[in-house]
Amino acid sequence: MTADLRDRLRAAFRWTDPGEGYLVSDRSGWWRDPAILSGLGDALADLFRADRPTVVISPEVTGFLVGPLTARSLGAGFVEAYRAGARRPIAEAMDWTEVVDHRGEVQLLGVRRELLRPDDRVLVVDDWAATGAQAGALKALAGDRYVGTAVIVDECPSAVAAGLGLRGLLTGADL
Repeated sequence: MTADLRDRLRAAFRWTDPGEGYLVSDRSGWWRDPAILSGLGDALADLFRADRPTVVISPEVTGFLVGPLTARSLGAGFVEAYRAGARRPIAEAMDWTEVVDHRGEVQLLGVRRELLRPDDRVLVVDDWAATGAQAGALKALAGDRYVGTAVIVDECPSAVAAGLGLRGLLTGADL
């Protein structure tokens, strides 16, 4: 990642206080800055380019933005990981996995079964990893096709990140 991209990511990020005793990350400045959008896919792809992923899987919502940017840079395909109950059910056969999110709520993440092939090399991409739960759930869905997880911000405990093969452009301390 270039120093310019790192500086832009840091400058365009802010913490907001909803008045409930905790801060919430506001990443909307990242999506507004065309230079960040231009460089983000390459930067995330570079974390795993040598592993030659053939497909990127990303969870909704912001994963649907950073995943395709990364897949494009890698010359790979993109597969959406949907949250159960967020919309009408998807008609195609789905593979689902359970995940406990950062609030402690149980959710289901699923991918269309036909879109993952036996010879795929799967890279999980997301904007932020705090607990590694989503990455772990998608790693389980990918099975032995999994090559790792690339995120913009890695706040996972080091043992969790190592177990997931998780690499980030920034850490929480950078922000």
